[in-house]
Amino acid sequence: MKVVAVFLVCILTTSALGADDSRILAAEAIEKSLRKSQLTWPGSKPFHLVASVMETAVPGSAPRAKIEEYWVSPTKWKRVIESPDFSQVRIVNGDAISEKNTGDYFPAWLNDMVTATFDPVPMLADLRKANSLMLPPRGGANSNTCVDFPMRIDRWVICFEGSQQLLSSVFTKAYFAEFKDYKKFEGKWVSRKIDRQLDRVSKLETQINTLELLPSPDEAMFAIRQPTPLAQQITRVRVSDDMVRKLALDSTEISWPKVGQGILKGGCGIFISADRTGHIREAYSAGCDNAAMEAPLHDTLMKWRLKPPTLGGIPVQIESLMGFSFQTEIDGAQAPPLLNDREARKLAGNIHEPRFPPDTDMPGTEYVARISIDDDGRFLGIENTHNLSAPVLGAIDKAIMQWKFKPYVKDGKPQPFKADLVFHMPFGSP
Repeated sequence: MKVVAVFLVCILTTSALGADDSRILAAEAIEKSLRKSQLTWPGSKPFHLVASVMETAVPGSAPRAKIEEYWVSPTKWKRVIESPDFSQVRIVNGDAISEKNTGDYFPAWLNDMVTATFDPVPMLADLRKANSLMLPPRGGANSNTCVDFPMRIDRWVICFEGSQQLLSSVFTKAYFAEFKDYKKFEGKWVSRKIDRQLDRVSKLETQINTLELLPSPDEAMFAIRQPTPLAQQITRVRVSDDMVRKLALDSTEISWPKVGQGILKGGCGIFISADRTGHIREAYSAGCDNAAMEAPLHDTLMKWRLKPPTLGGIPVQIESLMGFSFQTEIDGAQAPPLLNDREARKLAGNIHEPRFPPDTDMPGTEYVARISIDDDGRFLGIENTHNLSAPVLGAIDKAIMQWKFKPYVKDGKPQPFKADLVFHMPFGSP
């Protein structure tokens, strides 16, 4: 799939960070890491790869997809993607492209897993244009160094782990990947497991099952007799939220529900992906100041219908990170109980404490995060009631996603609850 992305980058620059001789250009650190680990970095050795995409939140479930790649260079490769609802065979040979698709929509979740496998930092070209600085990656295998790029709606956070300075995670509100289980392959360190938290319930894992050299590539494999016209290829285009609203066929006003408690006026972010006929096929929350707004916003957007999007007269898929402002009222009858830290932890299992980025705050600093849990014990989100910084809030959110809550039962019935969880910046190295 051809991906066209337009990013508005408002990145911290050298002047914003101040003069500090110990800092380095973030783009250079990222490139150095990619040279060590990215299989498709220019000049890398030809390879054959087979990977499966699994839904790890549902043990024993069938694979969501299979990805197979025969790669010779950035301008010569063959990729085969198979999933229940969509499959693709794409061959690139110089300027010629052959693409055969089964199904009319390339799922965003599947595109993310392909991107994470072969192009793990897709915004690298934009990062090269900025003079953004960061502390050099350092420390042992369990340490992290992160660089943060805030924007109007989005936020990019790229983290490195260990003395090898390998990618640990790449986070945006539309694309997220965690890189694990690094192993040596022909002079590179290659992540064999890539995790992607799709939403509050679904978690995907790409597992590389086969990775081998392709010493004598069969040229017939990359032969293209008749290139596929652009109109028959599936192209994904990143557009602004204003553009999505202009394409909407009906009202874009959101009917915000009353809530039991929490922030009454604030904002929400949500990622949407629409097919070439203008139907929104996927929507994933990018966070709300009040978690109770996430589900209503998702359900409303999934009903939107857009004018068929085009680029140069050719139908395309579109994706957008959208921002919404909400204002609502309190409905006392809906107010869930607010548990304290001790009460909430009694209901929790598989507890993982957050791993806060180093140098965030003084050791012993206390953080309070208010979480929302539904009547089935599912984690719905965090309200930033105590004005925590983005890196701290992100570390807590990542940890809580791994917790397993038993339902809160009152008068014999399970019901949703909120809880103020308390965490502390640890003393010494994490």
